[in-house]
Amino acid sequence: MASGSRPWGALLLLLLLLPPLLLVPAACRAGGGCAGEGGPLEPFDALYASGVEAYYGGDFAGAARCLERALRSRRELRAARLRCRRRCRGQVRLAAPGPGAGGDLPFFGSVLRRAGCVRRCEEPRLGAASRHRAAEEVRADFQRRVPYSYLQRAYIQLNKLDEAANAAHTFFMANPEHMEIQQDIENYKTTAGKVSLVDREAKQHMEDYSAGVRHYDKEEYELAIDFLERALKGYYSEDEDCQIMCEGPQRFEEHEYLEYKAGLYEAIADHYMQVLACKHDCVRELATRSGRISPIENFLPLHYDYLQFAYYRVGDYVKALECAKSYLLFHPDDEDVLENAGYYEGLLEGTMDPDTIKPRKEAKMLLRRHKLESHLLQVAAAGLGYTYTEPNYWNRYGARQDEHSVPSSISSEPEDGPRLSLAKKPMPKPDRELKEGGPLLYSDVKFVYNSQQLNGTQRVLLDNVISEEQCRELHRVASGIMLAGDGYRGKTSPHTPNERFEGATVLKALKYGYEGRVPLKSARLFYDISEKARRIVESYFMLNSTLYFSYTHLVCRTALSGQQERRNDLSHPIHADNCLLDPEANECWKEPPAYTFRDYSALLYMNADFEGGEFIFTEMDAKTVTASIKPKCGRMISFSSGGENPHGVKAVTKGQRCAVALWFTLDPLYRELERIQADEVIAMLDQEHLGPSEMNINPKDEL
Repeated sequence: MASGSRPWGALLLLLLLLPPLLLVPAACRAGGGCAGEGGPLEPFDALYASGVEAYYGGDFAGAARCLERALRSRRELRAARLRCRRRCRGQVRLAAPGPGAGGDLPFFGSVLRRAGCVRRCEEPRLGAASRHRAAEEVRADFQRRVPYSYLQRAYIQLNKLDEAANAAHTFFMANPEHMEIQQDIENYKTTAGKVSLVDREAKQHMEDYSAGVRHYDKEEYELAIDFLERALKGYYSEDEDCQIMCEGPQRFEEHEYLEYKAGLYEAIADHYMQVLACKHDCVRELATRSGRISPIENFLPLHYDYLQFAYYRVGDYVKALECAKSYLLFHPDDEDVLENAGYYEGLLEGTMDPDTIKPRKEAKMLLRRHKLESHLLQVAAAGLGYTYTEPNYWNRYGARQDEHSVPSSISSEPEDGPRLSLAKKPMPKPDRELKEGGPLLYSDVKFVYNSQQLNGTQRVLLDNVISEEQCRELHRVASGIMLAGDGYRGKTSPHTPNERFEGATVLKALKYGYEGRVPLKSARLFYDISEKARRIVESYFMLNSTLYFSYTHLVCRTALSGQQERRNDLSHPIHADNCLLDPEANECWKEPPAYTFRDYSALLYMNADFEGGEFIFTEMDAKTVTASIKPKCGRMISFSSGGENPHGVKAVTKGQRCAVALWFTLDPLYRELERIQADEVIAMLDQEHLGPSEMNINPKDEL
């Protein structure tokens, strides 16, 4: 969250409704300690609200104290609930129902005793349960790590750069699309020499898994085994915690409580099905990085897949077979791992019976429980009117990304015998075949570089897409219609404070032309050249379906005088156009708020009389530059919009850089609304003979 934006509406309402003594806890007052030490835990939402209020009041020390206390309170709340529920599970076992009348009393008696046990355990530390029922918006803020955004700004004001850097990094790990924070982190690395950053909310089992994969990729198999085994242990521990936490209060969305007339068993079923659905979804929860929506596909089985080969490479064939069999519990028809398991069995013949080696018990137990949960949820859906669709929790498209095989020089079988196949498993096939090299349609357009020459996928660089005169005319239009911050909610410097950003849409240009505020011919030119660019992209990449406009924007970036010395930021930070680039994880998450429906992008440049401003492609690490393009009049770079093409813009250090930015989609449902309206305006103008096109497009050029 940017420092100038206000917290959510629920948070403001909370500030108004909290009593004065609760509004500013002692933990947040200057020089104050933490109130209630040893007593009831302070509600994290009240501490958060007070921290935000202190921040906007300029009390940065108080804000930092209160926000830190809010984060600590939320962690302690979860720990207390886990501790009490786990303790009462052990102390009060649920009794089995008996036969006949009153046979259910032992079971319900044990339920009542366990409920009493939990309450007696929790109340001394937590106080009344109602104290910790935070609003949905506040819980969402903590899920997205918004408190760390405030903390970072507060610590900057307090000149605590190490704490600020770690807070910024923690926020960024859950919000990799946040460009301002990304730039802040780069500044910390440069100005404060902060190289090692700490994610304060890291999930340890995921950290261990990532470390294990890194060592595996480096063929450091013993270290890979250590981290992956540690990750598995942490996963199963977190799974137990997740199951326990699902036993808390649940929301009844389909009816109001006061009008709820369900009988005993229907009421129990209503609540239990929500608890069960929560428990069943722990598989997804544990595979999802903080702040993300999409889980790492095939996450748990992948541990065993990596381990089976790692154990083979260190000569532990028993563990290799054990892990291969564990993986096959999830994917019993995986041909690669079936072949591996058979190979390991062959290595063990004569020394022991391979049939005595079984899959790991914890994997069998989790999968058995998961299948039973699924069965019960589907029974409930059929019999009680629930709507439930079972997700694919073990998607095999999440596969090891390596190409290891056993070289014949170390293989113990004959050269013509079976080989251990551990090739890269197929990733999901795209919904279209990727092609390029189609006709450019216009004789003046000059081909410069293709994907291979630009060191990437689905990339093309073209020159002479528009003429020098058309560039000048567009520039004149731009000066008459652009608004500062257009397209970025009025933010005049959305990507860097060192440049001013201005923009305008096609519809706005036509509107100004129709009103006589700019020449109608020039406004029409903007429309026509964007259509020309669309046709070229559609043809060059040999698309089998129509390419629609998703967004069209004439943009200029102007270097601000007096702010260019020692600049180390980018004009537009590295990003992808239809997914959230996560350089730390080497992933690009195709989920909101990214524009996931965008398929192709293009930038048509209008001038070269500025300094800096080169367009760059990078690897997914957002650091390794794979291609750099210097803009000039008539030059167009086009590429597919996904994570295969991370890109950005180097700092514009002098002058103004202008371009027509175009994003396209293959899905007609996501056509640009303003473009549809612009089409209607053009049709009206053509009908009235008010604005004949000057592009002189040959009908033979139509696709």
